[in-house]
Amino acid sequence: MPDSSLDVFGLFVERQAQRSSMHARHLNEQLVRVLKTIGYDVGFQKGQGQYLFDRDGARYLDLLSGFGVFAIGRNHPALRLALKSVLDSDFPNLVQLDVSTLAGVLAERLLEHVPYLDKVFFANSGAETVEAAIKFARGATGRPGIVSCSHSFHGLSYGALSLMDDANFRSGFEPLLPGCTQIHFNDLAALEQALSSRQVAAFIVEPIQGKGVNMPTDEFLPGAAALCKKYGTIFIADEIQTGIGRTGKFLAVEHWNVEPDMVLLAKALSGGHVPVGALLTRKSIFDKIFNQMDRAVVHGSTFAKNDMAMAAGIATLDVIKQEKLVEQAAKRGAELRLALTRMVPGYELLKEVRGKGLMIGIEFGPPKSLKLKASWNLLETANKGLFCQLITVPLFKDHKILTQVSGHGSHTIKLLPPLVITEEDCTWIEKSFDDVIAASHKVPGAIWSLGKTLVDNAVRKSA
Repeated sequence: MPDSSLDVFGLFVERQAQRSSMHARHLNEQLVRVLKTIGYDVGFQKGQGQYLFDRDGARYLDLLSGFGVFAIGRNHPALRLALKSVLDSDFPNLVQLDVSTLAGVLAERLLEHVPYLDKVFFANSGAETVEAAIKFARGATGRPGIVSCSHSFHGLSYGALSLMDDANFRSGFEPLLPGCTQIHFNDLAALEQALSSRQVAAFIVEPIQGKGVNMPTDEFLPGAAALCKKYGTIFIADEIQTGIGRTGKFLAVEHWNVEPDMVLLAKALSGGHVPVGALLTRKSIFDKIFNQMDRAVVHGSTFAKNDMAMAAGIATLDVIKQEKLVEQAAKRGAELRLALTRMVPGYELLKEVRGKGLMIGIEFGPPKSLKLKASWNLLETANKGLFCQLITVPLFKDHKILTQVSGHGSHTIKLLPPLVITEEDCTWIEKSFDDVIAASHKVPGAIWSLGKTLVDNAVRKSA
């Protein structure tokens, strides 16, 4: 018989020059327009560890890591071997009327890191994990209310979106899930007022907020946990971005010695290849959902415990342990934050550097000098947060560093590099930021010419 095997690599090579036109025609045309406008349409061809390579072979340092997905870097050989072993195994995958061996192994290994929790529920994504948390909290408590924090991000499905206050994401999709309210991050008095009704099933919080890299006070998370216990509310830590070593601890809550009732994981757990989410919780909560045999499948997801996803999670945890990536994130993150913080006194546009481990926010703010203030105000009037593009675009074009702002209208650039970055990479980051920030203080100059172009684009868009 003739060989009918599909050569996916050959297909990629054959069609890669048409990637933008195919997406404009069949997928998201607006995203194609954005990439072309800011000059990011370089046609990435390959990824290895913390690096990306474009169509011309140029190497880029990836500080976005797929929004935190590639904690162990792209195409890690151990992960690839694990996935190949599953494909070569003829495992009886997704029988459904059976239980998964690999799911049991991954659950066991996750709970070793969080010994105060007892049970795991697997899902396909971070947002799906948040949806499960909402259902479990309501089902376990019999209460309707869910409290979250302003400026949070928990996902874009309906339940997850209901926990956010960002009009840019919510607009056009309301009404959303009832019973969801927000308090200000770090406001324990507001949290107690919300919980005192004893109608709140859960308080869900990112230990460090992804949008803005907003840090909790030392009192907030322990205080929130105590208030939840006082009022019978389930305390949920959304560690989808902060977990699996990102902040220099396996979980970010460990920095504040907090033990949540639920921990939500995803992103990095996938190894970047096969999506997986995990809800870790107490047995007392889990058993109220799956409380008898005819409710054994009262919540689930068809592909959630598939062998490829479970193998990806197991391999990722093994790489993180073997390569000591949690410790590396703590060390490299501290060094990088210190180097960037030392720049703050020298640049009036640079306001603050904050974060934990390799989750770092670099915040810019209004200058004091008249010439810079006029240019800043022009950008802000056109589009709030536009100044940060005057940093990210030259970083990309001139220094081959991929990064982006931490949210819509934000003045903070977020760094989420793979945990495998080296000392040389940190020097690359430090020198590149220093060069670009220095250039942003020269008016007129090339960076502010870029600013004029961005303002013109913003004005045309609003028109």
